[in-house]
Amino acid sequence: MSGEAPARKLILFDIDGTLLLTAGAGRRAIVAALCDEVDDPAAFEGIRFDGKTDPQIVVEMLEAAGQAESRESERVRRLCRRYLGLLAVELERSTTRTTLMPGVEPLLDRLQAHPDAVLGLLTGNLAEGAALKLQSGGIDPSRFRVGAYGSDAAHRPDLPSIAARRAEPLFGRVPSGADVVIIGDTPADIHCGQGISARALGVATGAYSVSDLAACGPHAVFEDLSDTDRVLEAILR
Repeated sequence: MSGEAPARKLILFDIDGTLLLTAGAGRRAIVAALCDEVDDPAAFEGIRFDGKTDPQIVVEMLEAAGQAESRESERVRRLCRRYLGLLAVELERSTTRTTLMPGVEPLLDRLQAHPDAVLGLLTGNLAEGAALKLQSGGIDPSRFRVGAYGSDAAHRPDLPSIAARRAEPLFGRVPSGADVVIIGDTPADIHCGQGISARALGVATGAYSVSDLAACGPHAVFEDLSDTDRVLEAILR
């Protein structure tokens, strides 16, 4: 660690609905990626994407079209690669506007400057898709020193331990418990860190309300991330 003092908090952010929204670009791209594989793309309409990994979404879409598939199959990997190319195109369209959620920029600035904090990502997005979405919102992906993605594991509860292991060089150990804070907008974000006893913070900037998220038992819940001091206190204390 080159003489650097060990970090004390690993803060892992979800992306979609937590840091930003891409005006449906992800959904359009993944539907387009599967259109040649199924007879009736209308079967996809009832599938929710929030709180899931990209491979999981692909599998659920195929199942909805009557085509069972393993999350680890070569077909799913091929469709995910196709999706990434289509996502890049969607994000570059003049009609696509990526919106940062309230308070995101000042919160990231304060955390990045804090000597005890390591910024990270914990997202169902494939790693390349995560970078594309962040860049479309003007966020430099390199701000996040650690990450775990849908390309690492299709099962979201596997991601926190992957992120924690990747943070070991920065902590001098594998962080766990309250030293890991997961911030997200869905019940899946709140529950996924239970295997390492991570602290979860809910933010109601996605499809779930404060009461929905509070019912999942997080450490704290916020309407959004705009009250920087309150959010920092919940993360760092």
